Amino acid sequence: MAGFLKDDFLLNTATSKNLYFSFAQDKPIIDYHCHVQPKEIYEDKRFENITEVWLSGDHYKWRLMRSNGVDEHFITGNASPWEKFFAFASLLPKAIGNPMYHWCHLELKNYFGYEGVLNGDTAKEVWELCNKKLRQDGLSVRGIIEKSNVAFIGTTDDPVDSLEYHKLLSEDESFKTVVAPSFRPDKALNIDKAGWREYIKVLSHVSDVDIKDLSSLKEALSRRIDFFNEMGCRASDHGLDKMVYAEADEKSLNEIIEKGLAGKDVTDFEAEALKTELLVFCASEYVRVGWVMQLHYNCLRNPNTLAFRTLGADTGFDCIGPNNGSRKLAFLLDRLNLLDSLPKTIIYSLDSADNSFIDTLIGAFQGTAVQGKLQHGSAWWFNDNKEGMRQQLTSLASLSLLGNFIGMLTDSRSFLSYTRHEYFRRILCALIGEWVENGEYPNDENALKQLVEDICFFNAKRYFNL
Repeated sequence: MAGFLKDDFLLNTATSKNLYFSFAQDKPIIDYHCHVQPKEIYEDKRFENITEVWLSGDHYKWRLMRSNGVDEHFITGNASPWEKFFAFASLLPKAIGNPMYHWCHLELKNYFGYEGVLNGDTAKEVWELCNKKLRQDGLSVRGIIEKSNVAFIGTTDDPVDSLEYHKLLSEDESFKTVVAPSFRPDKALNIDKAGWREYIKVLSHVSDVDIKDLSSLKEALSRRIDFFNEMGCRASDHGLDKMVYAEADEKSLNEIIEKGLAGKDVTDFEAEALKTELLVFCASEYVRVGWVMQLHYNCLRNPNTLAFRTLGADTGFDCIGPNNGSRKLAFLLDRLNLLDSLPKTIIYSLDSADNSFIDTLIGAFQGTAVQGKLQHGSAWWFNDNKEGMRQQLTSLASLSLLGNFIGMLTDSRSFLSYTRHEYFRRILCALIGEWVENGEYPNDENALKQLVEDICFFNAKRYFNL
């Protein structure tokens, strides 16, 4: 019987152990998509306790707590940090098979040196140990990043952001990790969501463009793209509840914008037509400045109306959106390709049923001098677990070129989430090791070394021009 979370965790063959310890373990991390705050990196934030760094804003943990019937008072409410931590620790033994069980214990082991098991009985011991360690120099935000061997962080930033902390970080020669903004223009595209008209006023101000029609909206976005580019941006990101594709002429698009600016409701078709036009425009701009475009889709937002009214968006109540318009992705890529405006693109669907579709679709648009120009993004959100990662890797390998894959990201708000890269690397090496030991791939150490090192580090380094 294997011991819990020992050195060979998830590495079930001799080949997988060799691949991980020889080629994967020590590679720097390129975390090209996440939601950490650059302000906290610049200020080298220190955390008061394990609850602050572990439970604040962590939707994964919140969902588990709600599944255990924990009162919201101990989740997002005013309970003390200890009460919240104890409530989570007490339920953790029930989370067998959930990646959170592995991630939590990897984080406790890697950052706090705790090799026991967290539960209600050990909660006080872990609480005191972690809080003591957090007061030491090595576990400030920068200390965590350096300890994790992170070479690059791509944050997620709104077009109206000043990026002041990115500028300060770029000027700080004492900090070696590159922290770059990523352009996330969702609020500019979402004319069908509350607050669009007010947001456009802010975008007008920061871009110094009087936005009154399609042309001026594009000009404002273009100016902000230029500003982000000057600040070292390498990628955009679009969070789409569902894929969109609808065509409308310029006159109709101007009328749609006029309705939105007047505070009038737009139809679903009108919203989709404007989003499509702006996606096509932004993609052409990304080609111009040499950025990667990321498309996240198939999320059903806020299905629990009462929870949304009480707690608002992004509080852990979203779910997978089944089959939300994947075919339209093909129409969008085709239009971009016809216009010679298809940038390097990473596609993430929250529905794992789309794996084969994405892996065959990207093959229809590969080419040019870029290896793996279109990427099937790593298993995302509800899929970044052991089985979800294996499914994504297996599908990509079966239908495309796994050797060109750009690997893992955290997509997290927590600075302790870099253990997810270790988790991914162990799963990757376990899968490749199985293929080798089954005689499905030769035990050629040079070839295996290149495969593993490329997927863990070098492919992303080349893809994002780092």
